[in-house]
Amino acid sequence: MSTILSVKGLSARYGKVTALAATDLVVEAGKIVTVIGANGAGKSTLLNALMGSLPTNGHCAGEIAYEGTRVERHGVEQRVAVGMSLVPEKRELFGSMTVEDNLRLGGFRRYRQRREAEHKAWASELEHVFELFPRLKERRKQDAGTLSGGERQMLAVGRALMGKPKLLMLDEPSLGLAPKIVREIFMIIAALRKTGVATLLVEQNARAALQVADYGYVLETGSVTLQGPAKELASNPKVIESYLGLGEKRDA
Repeated sequence: MSTILSVKGLSARYGKVTALAATDLVVEAGKIVTVIGANGAGKSTLLNALMGSLPTNGHCAGEIAYEGTRVERHGVEQRVAVGMSLVPEKRELFGSMTVEDNLRLGGFRRYRQRREAEHKAWASELEHVFELFPRLKERRKQDAGTLSGGERQMLAVGRALMGKPKLLMLDEPSLGLAPKIVREIFMIIAALRKTGVATLLVEQNARAALQVADYGYVLETGSVTLQGPAKELASNPKVIESYLGLGEKRDA
């Protein structure tokens, strides 16, 4: 199995405040890796550092290798161009644009290349997204701002997939969604494994994340304290006590 993402000694800080400390992480092709941890543990900072999208007062150091090539000096657009994609917690959709137009924007980089083969692949990917999310196809001419929370999350994931990423990073995809919709979202995440897309999942619902993931990391106050196959983490007493108990302590 080839390695899509290899992270060594990644640290990040905002001003003088350290949010992430010397983190190592690996994501293999076609696998789902999850990062769980309490609110403020540094999970979103990790994703933003990987994507090169830290705020202006942020700074990161360490090695980020994507398919064996160092990318920590690349900008966001360069990382997207090589196949990295992040679906942020806030989803950042264009509410006054239709569902279909939001999806088309996700594949605009490929469309802009003006090559016939890319145009055909772009159209094919749109149909693929509609197969994954039939509800989006039903609402393709509807403004994104009128969608439900679950539909907006589907659209955010679908828009990311339009760029044909090899690595899809998801920041809290179940946040604010009803349990029925959460199950649907996780079924789709599991289905992405069959497409060969590698997924790095940061998720508030630790139980659901560990059920769908192949491997997991526990992040506490900016440092990885536990890691291992997801099934083993799900049965680890510390993980059960902190994240899988009776729902009183949830990852956020």
